[in-house]
Amino acid sequence: MILGLSAGFHDAGATVVDRKGNILFAGHSERYSGIKNDKNLNQELIDDAMSYGRPTSVAWYENTWLKRTRQIYSGEWRKAIDFSTLPKNLVYPYIKQRGLLPKTQKLSIKSYGHHKCHAAAGFQTSPYSNAISIVVDAIGEWDTISVWECSYKPTYLGKPTAQYKKIWHQIYPHSIGLYYSAITKYIGLKPMEDEYITMGMAAYGKAYHQSYEKNLMLVDPDKIEFVDNFHTGIEEDYFVGSGLDRFDVAAGAQKVVEQLLRGLFERFVTRQTNVVFMGGVALNCVANAMLEGFCKDLWIMPNPGDCGSSLGAAALQYGKKLRWEGPYLGHNISGEYPVDAIIGGLMSDKIVGVASGRAEFGPRALGNRSLLADPHGIEIKDKVNSIKKRQKFRPFAPMILEEHFTDEFIVFKKDKEPYMQSVYKCKNPELYPAIVHEDGTSRVQTVGKDDHPGVRALLEKWYFMTGCPMLLNTSLNIKGQPMVNNRADADAFEKRYGVKVCS
Repeated sequence: MILGLSAGFHDAGATVVDRKGNILFAGHSERYSGIKNDKNLNQELIDDAMSYGRPTSVAWYENTWLKRTRQIYSGEWRKAIDFSTLPKNLVYPYIKQRGLLPKTQKLSIKSYGHHKCHAAAGFQTSPYSNAISIVVDAIGEWDTISVWECSYKPTYLGKPTAQYKKIWHQIYPHSIGLYYSAITKYIGLKPMEDEYITMGMAAYGKAYHQSYEKNLMLVDPDKIEFVDNFHTGIEEDYFVGSGLDRFDVAAGAQKVVEQLLRGLFERFVTRQTNVVFMGGVALNCVANAMLEGFCKDLWIMPNPGDCGSSLGAAALQYGKKLRWEGPYLGHNISGEYPVDAIIGGLMSDKIVGVASGRAEFGPRALGNRSLLADPHGIEIKDKVNSIKKRQKFRPFAPMILEEHFTDEFIVFKKDKEPYMQSVYKCKNPELYPAIVHEDGTSRVQTVGKDDHPGVRALLEKWYFMTGCPMLLNTSLNIKGQPMVNNRADADAFEKRYGVKVCS
């Protein structure tokens, strides 16, 4: 049994993989602690993970000593010499606490490179035997961008082993992720958390051409080298006097990120290439929609950020292709999926929560920890935003029966989008104003006949009763808080916010 872990920087997580390559568990620390993007492990997470078996080895998601050399370079001396953050000191107390290792057994932790863990989390869960993996995030140990040739090497006994060859990289301080986080901070949002809001704000930018030119002055797009180190943000007066509001700034930054990513794909990818795209920047679904046209096929594991690297570390330790059966890998709320109760709530109140089955591994709610609503009527969007205490301009996503995907959205290559990783133009935005953004797009989740059976049954019944093949789907949480995890969380959400939560 392999326990993969990521912690100490951003969005800690744990993954359990057995000797056959089954992913038995994968979860977020934040869901147990209640602290959004919690960087620390906690006992509840480890206990839940270890309920699937005791670890025989532990895999860590980064090279801690290499990371400390970068921290020294960047002036983060206190972090570099803080040995309480060594993997063994972060992990050992939780493993030993419950007697999960014999007292005489020494805890052995194998560390892997940060970006290699990202690449492995994507490639070893992908359907490909060969691929190019492109990893783009804020920062690893030193790498901020890396490109990998990924393949499987045949063996005489057992499954082929995964092989990785890094063919290009960019290093700190030149970072697309840090740049986008700096823009997020500049426009008054929380960096390393609210970047998805920056992406949403970009659709409202009116002077985005002017903003694009102003943002482009911050980077050499050919080399992906930035004029400054954006680790601590952008100068406060950089956009002062430009006449640009924060929506314009966001729009320009979004266009720059898209241009930089397009350049990467054009350099390393052809239309005959299968691509694995990982790292936190792979959560930018607007950019993803553009990138799909540059390759044969694009795979983004549903948790491409640092928490997902707990899976990547376990994958590298396992060494072979994993059995990927979907992202429902977290805490389990047992029982049948409450289709009838959800339908009843939708018909009476138009908005209802659901907390059932295993929690999603990744930031997207895909039906098990969701707030669902009728997609008709602009007032629905405002009401759900009010419940979630979000800005009114924030968009919502639809979940739709897969066979109706191309009926309702303009689709060029894919016939399904099960993990809500890209945006598509809605053909009839006037019919579904609650799930269409300012630019006419929606971040779609399709549900096929072989996907989640409970969600599929829900959508089929909703369609039969209303003639509508989709529902508004957003995460069951309040802004700045993690998604509901267990039954107690669901009860508390229902009591505090007055929204029925079905389990």
